[in-house]
Amino acid sequence: MLFTKNSIPELILLILWILRKRLRFRVTGASMTPLLKPGEEILIDPRAYRHMPPKVGDIVVARHPYRKQLRLVKRVTVVLEDGRCFLQGDNPIESTDSRSFGLVDSQQIIGKVTSRFF
Repeated sequence: MLFTKNSIPELILLILWILRKRLRFRVTGASMTPLLKPGEEILIDPRAYRHMPPKVGDIVVARHPYRKQLRLVKRVTVVLEDGRCFLQGDNPIESTDSRSFGLVDSQQIIGKVTSRFF
């Protein structure tokens, strides 16, 4: 296998995933288009919010508040003092988000999206 200067960032991401410093997810819906498209894979940092709350603008993977097996990829648009977050998709027509299910407790956030694979 030949590595080039351009493949070094991808190699670093692969190593982080192998070492379990990142979790890998596949985007299945169109709620975050055009930024994230269905079928793309993303890596998240599950430790990103261990000592600090999410910030407005962060893209996160969270558990759906009522359908616990469902994972959501959304952007944080509001963070309240008690840690609850308002999550929205970038594509409002295709997004089921806090506009329909309300605020999400910060403990429901699995991690921050750090990178994507094309």
